[in-house]
Amino acid sequence: MSEVPEGLSFDSLERRPPRPTATITMTRDGADGVEVLIGLRSETMAAFPGYWAFPGGGLSRVDATAVEKLAGFVGSGAKAMACILREMSEELGLAPSDDGLVALPLEVRQQIIADKSRYLPLAQQGLVPFNTDSLSLLSHRITPPFGPVQFDNAFLHLHAGDEKNVPEIDLEPQTEFTQIMWATPNDILHRWSNHEIKVAPPVVTLLMEIERTLERKERNMREAALDISQRLPGRRSILFAHGVEVVPVKTATLPPADHTNCYLVGDPEGDFILVDPASHLREGMEDVAKAVERHKGQLIAIMFTHSHGDHVGDIGLLREAFDVPIWGSEYTARSVKCDRILTDGETLELGNQAWQVLITPGHHPGHICLLGDAGLIAGDMVAGIGTILIPPHTGDMNVYMEQLERLKNLKPHLLFPSHGPVIALPIQKFDQYLSHRQARHQSVYEAVHSGIETLSAIARAAYADTPNAHPGLALDQTLSHLVSHQRSGTLVEHSSKWFVNDTKP
Repeated sequence: MSEVPEGLSFDSLERRPPRPTATITMTRDGADGVEVLIGLRSETMAAFPGYWAFPGGGLSRVDATAVEKLAGFVGSGAKAMACILREMSEELGLAPSDDGLVALPLEVRQQIIADKSRYLPLAQQGLVPFNTDSLSLLSHRITPPFGPVQFDNAFLHLHAGDEKNVPEIDLEPQTEFTQIMWATPNDILHRWSNHEIKVAPPVVTLLMEIERTLERKERNMREAALDISQRLPGRRSILFAHGVEVVPVKTATLPPADHTNCYLVGDPEGDFILVDPASHLREGMEDVAKAVERHKGQLIAIMFTHSHGDHVGDIGLLREAFDVPIWGSEYTARSVKCDRILTDGETLELGNQAWQVLITPGHHPGHICLLGDAGLIAGDMVAGIGTILIPPHTGDMNVYMEQLERLKNLKPHLLFPSHGPVIALPIQKFDQYLSHRQARHQSVYEAVHSGIETLSAIARAAYADTPNAHPGLALDQTLSHLVSHQRSGTLVEHSSKWFVNDTKP
């Protein structure tokens, strides 16, 4: 179960319409064929930190005004075109002119970086070309419902022609990308499949579409782009890593999450398993079934990371949809009939992939994670948004923190949580969780040490730095910390009051 991020109230969690964004799929004719430009997003970025992705950003009022004031921006994609030309000028220092791509003077680019509203007057003065004839729409996708914020993204395309005519790109003035590279779609996908680089999921599937279309169009990118723009293919699979597909399933979990991530884990063309197909509704089960049907391999089992209700779906529906064994830990088997009991350290051979079973209690007894070359199927050890609820009686805060340290030391490639988006920077996430929990653990102890005795008063003191934290969850997590202190012998409870162990009356 995920928990509301501290400082965020339930009232603010109503899902808003997707935010409009645009990205540019820029291609050129290189020595080894068609190449695509992608950049490594800075680890400080809020969206897709540490991933290779296309340049782009959010649509703004500046872009709406540009559509009104500049010639050539027409049709339903006009704002997206204006947005992407502005973003190109900032992030790449490039602009499409009547004679092809040109590099902008540094002083012009710096003005736009300092204040994006400068783009329009500079364009009107002729200092920033804005030829829209070279742009076309390849695809239009809404990001999956991992959290309260979704993005409605237009994937635009620009073919820059021969590599000799493409200006060098200077990254120094901007802060979004730390590296860029031109590479063929096959080269990027090969490195992604070998877990050498992390590529944003929509980029992965669009590159796959480009490669398939190039094969049919005799490697002619202009013809391929025209073909794709006429079909406008949408999202089918969500691929964060080779051998791991994500299917968000609507569940009754805690905010800010309202979905549980079901994962198809294993060989993309061989044996694979379903992890946490948590649907209680036929609609969600159908989404999972469609993903299984798309898969080129063979489903051999269903595995539950643990037995919380937002992870175990309707067993009757599951049995109806999939005639395969159910796997789980010994503790999960107490409430779910499991055909195979998984134990810590064993290896699951899934086609040409191997995944190690890790029993990681703390959030829940018998909680299972899976470790493979692609990363860690993390269940409820971490969340892509918010933090994790540790139940006071079935969970154990001390054990949970010990297991976080254990998982951190394994240095997984990616983290695949049950709630929220996949995490590209595992070490940073583990450090964030550990420092947060350790600080709260100490705050609870210090509140008791100062003479505060009742649960409600201890919670108020321990959460004094986050006054907007949900009061019910603050009480619940304070009790979890208190019980863990009690188990380790530092605090004791007597008549519903709490004391430092050597000061109990």
